[in-house]
Amino acid sequence: MNAPIVIVGGGLGGLACATLLARQGHQVHLFERASHVGGRAVTQVREGFHLNLGPHALYAGGRGIGVLRALGVPIKGRAPLGSGGVAVRGGTLHGLPSGFVSLLTTSLFTLAEKLEAARFLANAQSIDVAPLRDTPLRTWVESRFAHRRARDFMYSIFRVASYCNEPDRQSAGAAISQFTRAAKGGVLYLDGGWQSLVGGLAEAAGRAGVVIRTHASVASVLHDAQARGVVLESGEQVDASAVILAVSPRFASAIAPRISALRAWADAAVPVRAACLDVALETLPSQTTFALGIDVPSYVSVHSAVASLAPRCGAMVHVARYLAEGETATAAELASDLERIQPGYRRFVRHERFLPNLMVANDFAEAGRATPGPEVPGVRGLYVVGDWASSEGMLADASLASAKRVSELASRHALAGHATDETRTQSENIDGTHDGARRGFAHEAARA
Repeated sequence: MNAPIVIVGGGLGGLACATLLARQGHQVHLFERASHVGGRAVTQVREGFHLNLGPHALYAGGRGIGVLRALGVPIKGRAPLGSGGVAVRGGTLHGLPSGFVSLLTTSLFTLAEKLEAARFLANAQSIDVAPLRDTPLRTWVESRFAHRRARDFMYSIFRVASYCNEPDRQSAGAAISQFTRAAKGGVLYLDGGWQSLVGGLAEAAGRAGVVIRTHASVASVLHDAQARGVVLESGEQVDASAVILAVSPRFASAIAPRISALRAWADAAVPVRAACLDVALETLPSQTTFALGIDVPSYVSVHSAVASLAPRCGAMVHVARYLAEGETATAAELASDLERIQPGYRRFVRHERFLPNLMVANDFAEAGRATPGPEVPGVRGLYVVGDWASSEGMLADASLASAKRVSELASRHALAGHATDETRTQSENIDGTHDGARRGFAHEAARA
């Protein structure tokens, strides 16, 4: 029997890739070092409140939702209302532009600034982003918008669409693509939190026959010019027809340190981070459910206003500050952001969790830098999956899009290898000469 395809990492991308491959008839073994699958998509439930790790939203027009639906994963949730939010500038609340009427009536802008913003919103879908892939976002914004407040508004909407606060390095083309995708399809807050996706993917993987092992940390990848298997921390060796690394670039490089491409990708990666305050309230003091910082990279959203995440009359609120590399934010700053739109909220707190440095994504689309993967150069049958390994969207969309692409590549590779093995076996039956070569490779793998 052909060796299984091995997947390292049980996040959304790893689970999706494993299921897609198993449905094509491959034997798939998935190894997850944690006690549970799901990675950052885990949801904690406390007294009926569903706490995601910071704010999560599924892009209704993104690549990821198509992959999930193809796998039969239930997606239950609703889109937040497009109206009624507030923009915060200089500590003052203004109507948040969500369409041309609210853009014209908001006190956030002067007339000239409104016209600049309106021109962008009207033409965003038609912008040719290909020439802007290597242009930093700040370069594009500063050259396109003459007014400071219009520029700040642009940065705020790109931040909320991509979760990234790196305008000096983020690709303008990638940021615009992400914004137009979000604006066209909207986003969904999911009933029960993102654990619902994890549960759906895990069930689909189980039905497809994927062997999932938790508490199973991979120590190294066995390879020469081709991926041969993995060695677990326990010392167990698992042979493989292909190896898929659905992990961070740094962990991928750590378990395969001799592969220069993985090392280069890890060195170049800049994790996207946010400070988050997750708050469960007995009730909402105010009816305002969304606030976006314009001159401060802040975000406040009552996700339970549209999704089933809290008991009756309760509320699940997520507050975030998008962090540039090296930046920090305090719990007091985030609490102040929430107090501004929900005055007196502290009287109703049931649960509160501060995450000062949450990793939102392993990397972002940087101007002038190619997207890693999905194939690892120099090692046949070795692939990467994750939010850092696809140009087809960002965040979960990138993870799931890369999972789909890698499932196609790895399947072809494994099938080609199986055909070669059958031919080799026939040759061995004739002259038996391959046994010595097999022993020689085993010796080299042990030395590696």
